[in-house]
Amino acid sequence: MPIKNRFAELLPEITEWRRDFHAHPELLFDTHRTAARVAELLGEFGCDEVVTGIGRSGVVAVIKGRSDHSGRVIGLRADMDALPIQEATGLDYASQSPGRMHACGHDGHTAMLLGAAKYLAETRNFDGTAVVIFQPAEEGGGGGREMCADGLMERFGIQEVYGMHNWPGMPVGSFHIRPGGFFASTDNFEIEVVGLGGHAAKPHDCIDPVLAASQIVVSLQSIASRSVDPTEQVVVSVTSFESDTKAFNVIPQKVLLRGTVRALNRQVRDLAKTRFLRIAEATADAFGVAARVNYMSGYPVMANHAEQTEFAASVAATVSGACGEAPLIMGGEDFAYMLEERPGAYILVGNGDTAMVHHPEYNFTDEAIPAGCSWWAGIVEERMKAG
Repeated sequence: MPIKNRFAELLPEITEWRRDFHAHPELLFDTHRTAARVAELLGEFGCDEVVTGIGRSGVVAVIKGRSDHSGRVIGLRADMDALPIQEATGLDYASQSPGRMHACGHDGHTAMLLGAAKYLAETRNFDGTAVVIFQPAEEGGGGGREMCADGLMERFGIQEVYGMHNWPGMPVGSFHIRPGGFFASTDNFEIEVVGLGGHAAKPHDCIDPVLAASQIVVSLQSIASRSVDPTEQVVVSVTSFESDTKAFNVIPQKVLLRGTVRALNRQVRDLAKTRFLRIAEATADAFGVAARVNYMSGYPVMANHAEQTEFAASVAATVSGACGEAPLIMGGEDFAYMLEERPGAYILVGNGDTAMVHHPEYNFTDEAIPAGCSWWAGIVEERMKAG
């Protein structure tokens, strides 16, 4: 099952969809134009059921195979939202919305899944039911969580679920995957350090929150270097350090720290949080300041299931000739919520030598479309073989 000829035929049409989505990016749950176009196309394909408004603005379609002796139901998921970034590609189909762009390739993911849906609705060469899922708000909004909370898995009887993301730096149309923890959890934090401000020439009359906050920043790095097993992965990054004054000769009253904590398994994630809170509070106490910590749990670790990963890799190998081992990625991915609900797997498809995702010069590579469509169609046809 190499790349299907049908997707080579459909490439101009799928590319047109993709570039239309690219020119009209939408953020988080406000994907109404995109969702409406997706639903319109799914209806034109002849899907058996098209449902909108799942998880606020998600779209789900049901495609039944020629038979249903297997009783299997497989979910395929793509994301629809863009990022709040000013595009700098200069493309003739560049974003028409200032400050928004498809800088992560969700336009490509949506177009590829639409292509697979059109093919599956045409051929129906499988025994069971395919459910195609178009999700809003992957970029920080937790759209996957919202769709699951809205009864996605139960309502459509989904038993397994599969997803895909393009990845720059990998050959166009190649595939890479790994079992277990793949994308990291994404917890964020704020620490307000409150001391006693005053004149910078009289530090002895003050309780300096800058000094205390600086020590907290340094001490938090001991989580990775001294608290977590060196063979595990954890990131603790303080990304913002702000005081309530810009004067050269004033010790401020308050300092605000912001940042993120990332891990690749639940145990390390929990350990990092425990150590984080103790370090922040104890260091503040040692310097005589108060530390008000807001620790915000984000996306969980996205962990592939072993059996489904092996199967997904086998389909990828038949499409492109091989499936490589993907790197561990400390970025987050809210497909994690769906993989907590049902067994499944997430794979990377190569985007070639392009700018990295979340960069203003990034662009999805349309030449990857036939491979991505073929993989999604192959997941359905191989997992639910007809006859």
